[in-house]
Amino acid sequence: MTDQWVSFSRHGVAELVHLKGEIDLANANDIGRAIVARTTGASAVLIDLTAVSFLDSAGVRLLDFIVGDLDDRGKPIKLVVGERGAARMTLQLCSFRTDLLATDLDRAAAELDR
Repeated sequence: MTDQWVSFSRHGVAELVHLKGEIDLANANDIGRAIVARTTGASAVLIDLTAVSFLDSAGVRLLDFIVGDLDDRGKPIKLVVGERGAARMTLQLCSFRTDLLATDLDRAAAELDR
């Protein structure tokens, strides 16, 4: 059951994935399966990480896999990481692609429309 860590909605044309809590080895695979199942037919994806309190290497690998899969299918993606927080700090420390990071949801959605 992944409901405590992931939920879904729409934001314009994009499938919006809301992640919250701790994303780690214990739940990353289940969360990944839920995200892939929900975003397979999406034309664009926004992943909101602003409510993530902890992100370990399994969570980073999960995001890297999802980004790679969407890139391979030509689907745009943005990660909403806020101004500060666990997800932003971890992704910056890992030198994650900065072109995918946005500080807020509206900015991320606007960047997807370009």
